[in-house]
Parts: sequence; structure tokens; C-alpha cells
Amino acid sequence: MLSVSQDTVSLWETGKSLPSLEYVVQICRIFGVSADFLLGLAEY
Repeated sequence: MLSVSQDTVSLWETGKSLPSLEYVVQICRIFGVSADFLLGLAEY
């Protein structure tokens, strides 16, 4: 859905890399959550 490799996602998941703002926005839209929720700043 994001057109990134599994290696890239793995780096995000392990905290070795961070997604760009554009990817954060896309992830929020895919999962139907706010950026605050995704970043752990707010509850769902």
C-alpha cells in the first residue's frame, strides 16, 4: 500500500529509521487514525 520494501518497514518497526512525514500521513489514512494516535500522543 505504501510502495516501500519490507526492509524499510522493518527499520521503522525496530526504530532504526523513521518514516517521512508523507508516509506518516499515508499510514494514518490507511488505518483511519490521527497522527497524534500513531505517534503515541493521544488515545484512540
